[in-house]
Amino acid sequence: MPELTPRLATEADIPAIRAVMERAIDSLQAPFLTPDQIAASRRSMGLDTQLIADRTYFVVTDGEALAGCGGWSYRATLYGGDASAIRRDARVLDPTADAARIRAMYTDPAFVRRGVGRMVLALCEDAARAAGFRRLEMMATLGGEPLYRACGYREIERVPAMADTDPPVPGLRMGKDLA
Repeated sequence: MPELTPRLATEADIPAIRAVMERAIDSLQAPFLTPDQIAASRRSMGLDTQLIADRTYFVVTDGEALAGCGGWSYRATLYGGDASAIRRDARVLDPTADAARIRAMYTDPAFVRRGVGRMVLALCEDAARAAGFRRLEMMATLGGEPLYRACGYREIERVPAMADTDPPVPGLRMGKDLA
């Protein structure tokens, strides 16, 4: 029986990552968003390939299957993918003054409740800590909020619209100290 194996993502993983993201958005956001909001959320979610280039994006596999993915960033962008309507900011953060970012966390619906999200978060937290960061922030979806709270993240602010979408898609800015 295969086991969950984490590793840094490569460009060759991009098609599988995008497929997992699509399945996760469609399935895991359904209890929290209307169908129109799910469609609109694609304009604020997705893969930022800068994370792969920066070597800060992880995938978790189970045999040949991609179970989940997610990363962290030392850049200023809080959320948003390559194709999103969000303006990204590639400015490098100061680890002594700024919070690193948790970015683009997705679990394939076939692998929920198996520790994939916790594994990716732990990898991100360890890597950000090793880079000198003392705090993390993220823009969480409503579907991700329970996991992040269970992992020690606290609400900073509720956001009625993560991007200029119609209909608006709510989010939650969250943070955690890396003590």
